[in-house]
Amino acid sequence: MSTLPKSERLHSYGAIRRLFTDGKSGFVYPFRYMFYTEEAPQSEVAVLFSTPKKFHKRANKRNVLRRRMREAYRLNKQILLSSSDPRMMQVALIYSSKEVIDYKTIENAICKILDEVSKLC
Repeated sequence: MSTLPKSERLHSYGAIRRLFTDGKSGFVYPFRYMFYTEEAPQSEVAVLFSTPKKFHKRANKRNVLRRRMREAYRLNKQILLSSSDPRMMQVALIYSSKEVIDYKTIENAICKILDEVSKLC
């Protein structure tokens, strides 16, 4: 089993603040997403997964949703890396549904988001 390495996770406070202030956003059910890109010497992608406590009070539900989001992203991240010009890209995926949705729906939504982001960049 392969994991999502720390180099691909968005964890810096400054980078997260820049993403939310200067980034572009969109919505694909059940996700609100934000992304920020800029030119870089080599391609690198960092991603942030969030499941608000407002919608899912129980930590085990939030953890299940985040695991599904991470796995769907990990299996489909080559969509973002396939662009020819090198870019530094940051993406935030925010789960915004009150229901716990199955993995297949989450994977389809993440594929659609990654396609949209790669086309806009």
